[in-house]
Amino acid sequence: MKYIVSVVRISVGLLFIFSGLVKANDPMGLSYKMQEFFEVWGLHGFNGITLLMSVLMNSFEIIAGVALLIGWQIRLFIWLLLALILFFTFLTGYTVFTGKPKNCGCFGDCLPVTSFTSFMKDLVLLVMIVFLLFKIRYIKAVSTLKPAAVYILVSAFFCVAFQWYTLNYLPVIDCLPFKKGNNISEKMKMPANAVPDSTVITFVYKKDGREVEFTADKFPADFSKDTYEFVKRYDKLVRAGKNNEPPIKGFNLSGISNTDSTEHVLAQPYCLLLIAEKLPGKGVWIHNLEQLNKIAMTKNIPAYIITSFPKEAREIAITNNLNNIQVFTCDYKAIQTASRADMCIYLLKKGTVINKLSGREMSNMKDELLQVSVQERPVATPQISITDSINAADSLLIGK
Repeated sequence: MKYIVSVVRISVGLLFIFSGLVKANDPMGLSYKMQEFFEVWGLHGFNGITLLMSVLMNSFEIIAGVALLIGWQIRLFIWLLLALILFFTFLTGYTVFTGKPKNCGCFGDCLPVTSFTSFMKDLVLLVMIVFLLFKIRYIKAVSTLKPAAVYILVSAFFCVAFQWYTLNYLPVIDCLPFKKGNNISEKMKMPANAVPDSTVITFVYKKDGREVEFTADKFPADFSKDTYEFVKRYDKLVRAGKNNEPPIKGFNLSGISNTDSTEHVLAQPYCLLLIAEKLPGKGVWIHNLEQLNKIAMTKNIPAYIITSFPKEAREIAITNNLNNIQVFTCDYKAIQTASRADMCIYLLKKGTVINKLSGREMSNMKDELLQVSVQERPVATPQISITDSINAADSLLIGK
């Protein structure tokens, strides 16, 4: 029995450490997944603390896994893990039975698994933890109290430091569709092996005060406009498809005129993209972008800013010698996927990501930009100056 308990204990500990590490590689991603759950439940007030919750949850998984491996405060941590796995089982079960959100994000983007798989994994873990709880007498500490406390402190320090790094300098292992080497245009296409949803047109009519539904090929025998009152029609899902969403969704770039410029930008021989949900008004990033922009201009490489707050970005650009940079707006979820830090700088070659750095590392793009040899002229895009953009935006607001 002692051998079985040891195997189960080590398995559970390693699985929690692995799960915590995978999500700690991208704590911002888990934060966004939490926001999806809160949106489904109408608890929008928690969105402001999801990043803190993400960091703490990832840290706890790793620390609890280490504590389980070394047998430190074993009774406390088994009860805490039991509470955590009950919570995880509820989340994955909710996702399985409601379909909202589509994926629980239990292992992040690096190891995407279906909600059902996650639910079954949590059920197995629940059984294993309950087993450990009943056999706790067989678990002995593998280290004395003082070294064990040191291991826990080192684990806690690692969790905080590692997640601080990934939040400021992007994930160590990039599993997102915007990673280096990927072509954005290709990732915006439906996968070749996609299976579309199967739907059937369904009508809703009211008869004798109650609503009845039927498909186009199964109209009731007594149907007539006198006895049935039309309510609505909709496409009813018969069978869910598989792999029928492109890896990159919502990456549609539009300027002040609302013209879709995505293809123009991705067709450029080379271009710079600064992607941020909202640009800070001050900071060393402005100086670094000015330096990159000067180098890009000497090589006829266009630069663009992509943000959810274009007016503010244009105002920053016009006051910082960045008038030639076009500003585009984009869906905020696409921006969140493309920039896992406050801002992210990209170097693209015909839509392929050549390099990708966080805003803190923006200056490191200089050497690579200096080595770029542009053989083709940049593709012409609809031009509008920063000043004209701001005036046009102001006119639209006045008109409203």
